[in-house]
Amino acid sequence: MIAHSNKELIPQEFIEDKIYLIRCEKVMFDRDLAELYGVPAKRLNEQVKRNRERFPEDFMFRLTREEHSALRSHYATLKRGQHTKYLPLAFSENGVAMLSSVLNSPRAIHVNIQIMRTFTRIRKLLSSHKEILRRLDRLETGQAGQGEQIVQIFQVIKTILDLPITLKRKTKKIGFIPPAKG
Repeated sequence: MIAHSNKELIPQEFIEDKIYLIRCEKVMFDRDLAELYGVPAKRLNEQVKRNRERFPEDFMFRLTREEHSALRSHYATLKRGQHTKYLPLAFSENGVAMLSSVLNSPRAIHVNIQIMRTFTRIRKLLSSHKEILRRLDRLETGQAGQGEQIVQIFQVIKTILDLPITLKRKTKKIGFIPPAKG
């Protein structure tokens, strides 16, 4: 097993930027994966085509023209005219994992490990966000009966803050004061 080192082949942020949300699924595109693996997209797609039975619809799907054009207008990095012959293939996390069985280069193995760690990290982040939202909902429902008391507390605080400051500190002026002319 390869140890996780601080010196990764590809920065995690770079991989994160290649993960998109399409059809409510976190996916990576064939051309981005090919770039990460250091192979031409054509070669990656050939391997996928040769091993089609390993990639069911929930592992990999081809984008529709509408999805592709919406994506291109949403992300400025996807330029018109690139890869127009075929619509891109989108690989789910499982599809990316399956790619490791058809791409056997050492670089592909190391990059795949990094990609899997990135997907795991994103999943953990999303679950922690859901936990925070759940706690806020619980707090909100728990405070529903105490709402009037909280409003009264805020009114008292506001009243105190709005009171005029009547106690002024008497300060002695320092310096020369000229006599009044008169």
